[in-house]
Amino acid sequence: MKPARLAVVLLLAAGAAGYLAFRLHQPYAGFEEPVFVDLPKGTSVRRMARLLADAGVIRNTWEFGLVRLLQRGRTLQAGEYLFRRPATVFEVFDRIARGDIYYLELTVPEGQNMFDIAQSAAGLGLFPADQFLAAARQPELIRDLDPAAPTLEGYLFPNTYRLSRHTTAESLCRLMTARFRERWKALHSEANVHDTVTLASLVEKESKLPEERPVIAAVFLRRLEMGMKLDCDPTVVYATLLEGRYRGAIYRSDLANRNPYNTYQHSGLPPGPIANPGVASIRAVLAPSPTRYLYFVAKPDGSGGHQFSNTLAEQTAAVEKYRRALPR
Repeated sequence: MKPARLAVVLLLAAGAAGYLAFRLHQPYAGFEEPVFVDLPKGTSVRRMARLLADAGVIRNTWEFGLVRLLQRGRTLQAGEYLFRRPATVFEVFDRIARGDIYYLELTVPEGQNMFDIAQSAAGLGLFPADQFLAAARQPELIRDLDPAAPTLEGYLFPNTYRLSRHTTAESLCRLMTARFRERWKALHSEANVHDTVTLASLVEKESKLPEERPVIAAVFLRRLEMGMKLDCDPTVVYATLLEGRYRGAIYRSDLANRNPYNTYQHSGLPPGPIANPGVASIRAVLAPSPTRYLYFVAKPDGSGGHQFSNTLAEQTAAVEKYRRALPR
């Protein structure tokens, strides 16, 4: 090839390379509103490029394919991606290689019940609260661990969950009960799961201070041994929730309610958990404090702590002290 012709070819090649580099580094957005692109597991690079191009995220498929050739060592991650603004094809490729998928975050604190979780999930726009409650009332997911479980209450393990827009109420229950299984297995306990988790749910609802959990567990266990009613206020609240008539406070009629969950009316444990306890409350039941207390009432100082008593006379005095401190 003649030197002049070779120079022309080299110049054209350099120009083409420069043009490609310029084009690949130009932000692009063929959409006006934020757009979701779902890349299912097993999607080929060619199919990914087509889905991205069809959504207006990249100009065309060959640009994405070219970046793939330039970055052959990286693995592209399946999932749903949200694109809000113009981006270069390199930036789009990098997001998918990093697995920067879109997710919704559901945080379930210790002590929340299935009614609380249903509202939180509905608030994220995942599904109506009634759908979650319907799924949570089906205990089959936990039957092997707890044949007596009336619902999944107690086994919807408190944690922060990353969910997709396609998460269903059933799949969320499956995820949460699976997390419970992991945590229970890690405890290496042979205790009765039903009784342990049920009592732990009462401890979780009564305890504000971590150091009091083993003491409160001990009080409840001692009362159970003696055949005394547990007289646990949160069980009264839960009974009214089940009946769809909770009014934000406990009334005299609620205390007289014959619902099986009301431990003011029935001795022993309620039929099942009243909330979803964390590991600390479960541990407190498995290893309670060696105390002889039989009673406790909240301290009037707002600390969240309790005054513990051995006798009914001491408890009566503590209750009176608490009442006197309440705002008039």
